Amino acid sequence: MSAQIINGKQISESIREEIRSEVRELAEKGIRPGLAVILVGDDAASQVYVRNKAKACEELGYHSEVIRMPAETTQAGLLGMVERCNADPAIHGILVQLPLPKHLAEKPVIDAISVRKDVDGFHPVSVGNLMIGDDALLPCTPSGVIELLKRSGHSPAGKHAVVIGRSNIVGKPVSMLLLRENATVTMCHSRTPDLPEIARQADILVVAVGVAKMVKADWVKPGAVVIDVGMNRLENGKLAGDVDYDDVAPKAGWITPVPGGVGPMTITMLMANTLKACKRANGIG
Repeated sequence: MSAQIINGKQISESIREEIRSEVRELAEKGIRPGLAVILVGDDAASQVYVRNKAKACEELGYHSEVIRMPAETTQAGLLGMVERCNADPAIHGILVQLPLPKHLAEKPVIDAISVRKDVDGFHPVSVGNLMIGDDALLPCTPSGVIELLKRSGHSPAGKHAVVIGRSNIVGKPVSMLLLRENATVTMCHSRTPDLPEIARQADILVVAVGVAKMVKADWVKPGAVVIDVGMNRLENGKLAGDVDYDDVAPKAGWITPVPGGVGPMTITMLMANTLKACKRANGIG
């Protein structure tokens, strides 16, 4: 028996329908969510991501600003642009597209974004609020993983979740969110002894390491829920996750495909964060 697919496109679209409904209600009050995306330089992958974010804003009825800055932009110039967006009442969410050119330091830029407008969830205060369980704008990919689980009928409560990967962007925050949902969480990484043995204990296995097809069938408990956050470009040009899908699917109970699993959720959760920030700014909810 092959695993059932957790369809990220379908779940993402259902969330966007909920967002559209709220945006229409806000429009009747003269309120429109606004997102500013700052892009420094001309990295090809970043250009694609930024276009997709602008397209999502347009489809949902958001105010959208894409601020393109030259690759030779100074640290002071970028920080000045962030401050301009912080002060703009039409902007409720600010996202600085990473990676930045090598001469620019990321941390001062992330720290400069107003916590109220930190729709990426990267600001130290946002991270701290996530850690202690206070209300916060949550990082988009990790919160998308939780929505995939819950909306596909797989509440993490009481389950053993194993997370492979400890990055600040996915591994650490998704572990915290799983704990918040009352899972028992084991975090693994490149120095974990006998990694396959620990992975086999998981009711929910979340993989975010950036190594194509690393997780094989003998890493997976029969019937487990497998969430593949990886997105790797193979030599033949095709995309592959961190999980060997063809090998694992016959053994898992549920699995996310790549593409079409976690990927569609990230921008949708960015849109959800921008809506939340807008409502907060206007004293709603």
